[in-house]
Amino acid sequence: MRFKVAFFRHDLGQEEIDAVAAALRHPVLTTGETVERFERRLADYLGCRHALAVTSCTGAMHLSLLALGIGPGDEVITTPMTFIATTTAILEAGAKPVFIDVEPETGNMDVARIEAAITPRTKAILPVHLYGRMCDMVAMRAVAERHGLAIVEDAAHCLEGQDRGIRPGGASQTACFSFYATKNITCGEGGALATNDTALYQKLKLLRLHGMDRTGAERTVKGYQHWDMVLMGWKYNMSNIDAAILLPQMERVERNLQRRRQLTDRYRALLQPVAGVTVLPPVAPESVHAHHLFPILVQGMERDQLVQALQSQGISVMVNYRPVHLTRYFAETFGFAAGDFPIAERIGDTVLSLPLYPTMPDADVEIVAQSIAALLAG
Repeated sequence: MRFKVAFFRHDLGQEEIDAVAAALRHPVLTTGETVERFERRLADYLGCRHALAVTSCTGAMHLSLLALGIGPGDEVITTPMTFIATTTAILEAGAKPVFIDVEPETGNMDVARIEAAITPRTKAILPVHLYGRMCDMVAMRAVAERHGLAIVEDAAHCLEGQDRGIRPGGASQTACFSFYATKNITCGEGGALATNDTALYQKLKLLRLHGMDRTGAERTVKGYQHWDMVLMGWKYNMSNIDAAILLPQMERVERNLQRRRQLTDRYRALLQPVAGVTVLPPVAPESVHAHHLFPILVQGMERDQLVQALQSQGISVMVNYRPVHLTRYFAETFGFAAGDFPIAERIGDTVLSLPLYPTMPDADVEIVAQSIAALLAG
């Protein structure tokens, strides 16, 4: 289906083409100097000591849990209002996800519910900064410290976010990022994690590449030396080619964020007066929303009917998300049912993500908003 208003378009261009061409001319295509430059640039941007580039945010979360010693018999408190990867990363580590309901105003994990979910098996909290709004990390860190729990952040939506001056990675053991095709910076598929814990970083670096103490790039550039397998590791290392695509985008992250903010402000102004539309509240002035997605909640018309009607008019929209616990796998495997997490379910039944990307024309925002208003008016 061809859409007159796209949900997302990347802004990759000649800079990225030139960077990839330069990477291809280098003898090392795997993890090497270009990846290291991207990691340094990302760490500088986030204000963290270390960043580690990997193949996905899923891999970043999995590695983080493994490095923290979380595995079979352990529990990790998380949210049902997220993409399935948040929860499957916990399962891949061998641990059990324990869901708590979310805030009705934001869709983020309700921090006030965390302590009631803690058991002797609880080892970590895995929050999701949904749509680009950070969770209350001040309150969450206080709970974690009281109970001796680790925090691993799913910041797939939230590279640019801040919670009262706290960036992703600033109040946790690790923060995990996605560079998937529709993310605010992208290499098609990719991810990273950030941490301020040097010992944890060194362990994560080993886990990223089979637990080996030397990389292929080191053998190519420095000449062969025997390597050793130090830990049971995985294959999650990023290539120089992916890092080459990402590096130029780091220089326009803030400019693109400003443009996303302009577009969301316009959406907000146009849609707040529309009957049947709830626009999620803005963040406090001392915080920063990453504006990865612009969601609305729909009343007065079935959300899925509105999806079909907008698509029939050539407007591409998405649903982010239907709650994880009601997917067939989780319902059948763990016995979850409708009513278990009513706030997440209510959001999942009514949420609709509207087109948003930095090169989106102003006129397209007007088209989307006018179409929604007309359809809801009947």
